[in-house]
Amino acid sequence: MQINGVTIDDSFAEAFPMKATRLVITAHTPTWARHAAVAATGFATSVIACGCEAGIERELRADETPDGRPGVAVLLFSMSGKELAKQVERRVGQCVLTCPTTAVYAGLSDGEPIALGKNLRFFGDGWQIAKMIGGVRYWRVPVMDGEFVAQETTAVTKGVGGGNLLLLAHDTDAALAGAEAAVAAMRAVPNIILPFPGGVVRSGSKVGSKYAALPASTNDAFCPALLGLAARSELSEEIRCVLEIVIDGLTEGDVAAAMRAGMHAITAAGSAAGVQRISAGNYGGKLGPFHFHLRRLLGSEVAS
Repeated sequence: MQINGVTIDDSFAEAFPMKATRLVITAHTPTWARHAAVAATGFATSVIACGCEAGIERELRADETPDGRPGVAVLLFSMSGKELAKQVERRVGQCVLTCPTTAVYAGLSDGEPIALGKNLRFFGDGWQIAKMIGGVRYWRVPVMDGEFVAQETTAVTKGVGGGNLLLLAHDTDAALAGAEAAVAAMRAVPNIILPFPGGVVRSGSKVGSKYAALPASTNDAFCPALLGLAARSELSEEIRCVLEIVIDGLTEGDVAAAMRAGMHAITAAGSAAGVQRISAGNYGGKLGPFHFHLRRLLGSEVAS
């Protein structure tokens, strides 16, 4: 089944439940808010080794933030609320508290509360001050450029991790161009992040390995260098590069919307742009309960 010459595989992306929170980081200028957000979401591509998956959701205007300053919304996802709480405290303490002029606020109001400024206030060494506004507690911590303001808690909600698209292309240039177009379209969708560098991952994985100590290993079925060598390959001779886009979202609908937007960007360019097929990674339905069937996401737009 094809759209503009791009084959849409009869496959599905398999995703799994996660815990999630949103933080709003503000600063004196958009540049410093972004510096803090980039640092706070660093080394957060996969829960396999990073503890959480995190990324910038979007930049915020001054009229969209609690303190009327420019800001950035970030989303963080982990496999448990306990691990997420640990990651939030460490990342805010090391990357937001340290960044000039910043403040941090909860970006979600509904859900189980976890510490945001509640423990970081102790950095104030007794000089910290609590402030209640509208029934919400904030902490003011003296620092060398003035005060660091942090809401006491943020909320943890259910999330969905592991939505994905596999882009199969003639060569590296075509795969990168297609991936960049898809990423740009997906980042316009609210409530999602693409946690890998530039939103794209080249080291797609499968569950398990021939080495007992590894929980995941290279997705050999989609490695062009292993065509004719691996026991099972999903590739043909003309496919020389495969790139993956992984999506985490606050809801199943958010992930579906992002995947749909990414596929629209690829199919709008057509196969002449170089991406020949769109596929997805799954594990036969054994990894997670959320199944995003590619053809169903595109619905009536798919033609034989």
